[in-house]
Amino acid sequence: MSEPMDLIYKDPKYPSSKVVNGLSMAGPRAHLRGMGLVNEELAKPFIGVINTYNEMHPGHIHLNRIGQLVKDGVREAGGVPFEVNTISLCDGFSQGHVGMCSVLPSREVIADSIEVYAGGHQLDGLVLIGGCDKIVPAMIMAALRINLPTVLVTGGPMMPAVYKGKQYGTYELKEMAGKLTRGEISREEYEYMEGLMSPTPGSCAMMGTANTMSIIAEAMGLTMPGSACAHAVSGKKNRVAKESGMAVVRLVEEDIRPRDIVTQEMLELAVRVGLSVGGSTNMTLHMPAIAHEAKLHMSLEEIGRLSAETPYLAKIKPSGSHTMLDLDQAGGVGAVMRELDGLINLDQMTVNGKTHRQNVERVVEHNPEVIRPVSDAYSDHGSITVLKGNLAPDGAVIKQSAVAAAMRRHSGPARCFECEEDAVKAIYGGAVQHGEVLVIRNEGPQGGPGMREMLTATAALVGMGFSESVALVTDGRFSGATRGPCIGHVSPETSRRGPIAIVQDGDRIDIDIDAGTLHVDLSDGEIARRLAELPPYQPKVTEGYLARYARNVEPAARGAILD
Repeated sequence: MSEPMDLIYKDPKYPSSKVVNGLSMAGPRAHLRGMGLVNEELAKPFIGVINTYNEMHPGHIHLNRIGQLVKDGVREAGGVPFEVNTISLCDGFSQGHVGMCSVLPSREVIADSIEVYAGGHQLDGLVLIGGCDKIVPAMIMAALRINLPTVLVTGGPMMPAVYKGKQYGTYELKEMAGKLTRGEISREEYEYMEGLMSPTPGSCAMMGTANTMSIIAEAMGLTMPGSACAHAVSGKKNRVAKESGMAVVRLVEEDIRPRDIVTQEMLELAVRVGLSVGGSTNMTLHMPAIAHEAKLHMSLEEIGRLSAETPYLAKIKPSGSHTMLDLDQAGGVGAVMRELDGLINLDQMTVNGKTHRQNVERVVEHNPEVIRPVSDAYSDHGSITVLKGNLAPDGAVIKQSAVAAAMRRHSGPARCFECEEDAVKAIYGGAVQHGEVLVIRNEGPQGGPGMREMLTATAALVGMGFSESVALVTDGRFSGATRGPCIGHVSPETSRRGPIAIVQDGDRIDIDIDAGTLHVDLSDGEIARRLAELPPYQPKVTEGYLARYARNVEPAARGAILD
């Protein structure tokens, strides 16, 4: 027998009709009515506003306000918003200790939590709000996996700090620790700078992973135009939030889904845009994982190829002196894409219903020094170089745009450390010598576990004056704040018995960024002999989520996905 007509509240085209239609759904309807919904609202699309507002995260502490604006936009366009929260870890709080082991694994938790909630409540569309290193890629992964009509709202950069007339990013305080150790600044000055370096909410004021992935999200067509560079405290960010809520209702009505927008060509466009602005090496982890969720492909080698073919147009801290605020005022992502027209296809649809080309036509470019034309690019190579050789048979990555010319080729004796903490202690303790290559191992996705960022170590090198004389090689990864000759993502990692596991103090390591090579001066036979003598790998963590993560995570060269 068919349902009585007066119990059909919603068009069956909406997934949420399963929640509100029919005799058997009296319980859910009672809950909805008890929360204040009226009959007319039961017929409207239900939009999940998935927020990562967090009181212990400067990049997310303002997102409750952004969430309210998104909900206002949803209601204005005729939808019913439901705001829920998921986790968001701050890399800044996790640096330099065991907490960093949890950060990359949190990407999978966030993506899974969004999938579980959207499926469990049968939502019709999503607005995903987040702004930092693992959160933005996790949300892109979730959007592509679930494939409901979705708009992302990125939280926006923090305003730069200003000290003695100069603009700073928070990461530079870590480098100041070296100057304090060397006696170049006083403790009083150092503590005064601490009070200045995180002046507003937002993602750290640099081209770190947070802003890199926000730029990539906009270039993928999954955010409203201007979202990535609209600063957290700006009126522009408020408008983007409300427009995003309005846009998702239109996407639901027109049944436009993330995989309709993110094609292989759009994926490559987004990677090129990220590379052209000096994007973080962490994109080499996130883009393969994002492609996997979209059922597309983006390998480490493909990113290296795209970088070699993409001009470097914007030199943002830490690679240069310009800030994210400069980039925004110069025209932001739209201006970058307009400069890359011809190399990328702008005739692709975005979540606001217009193509990139239509969107960038409205962009006003203000500063050709911040965003250079292709004819005057800083270089004809994007920010990342993929290195291979007998020390990294499956690849390693370096942010070549942040390396001094004198260190693009370097050869030196290895100094080996079994974890980041030991290396940091040696750097600050005066035990590191000019010309050496520091090797930090046991920090990969499996062996770490969680592939910690080595920002504390790299900042120590810069602060102690080694950025143009000492290289660093690790199976861990780096923050986008890292600068200098720092090579990460060495694959296979130590736990998988890659050659990095058998390097000994004094072995000569040869780095050639321009040639794309990373070698240890050992014969194949000697490498095989040493590997055969290694004891079996013993996991550091044997219980809980990190143990499950370590058992199932793929190598860094494949995006550290859990498949």
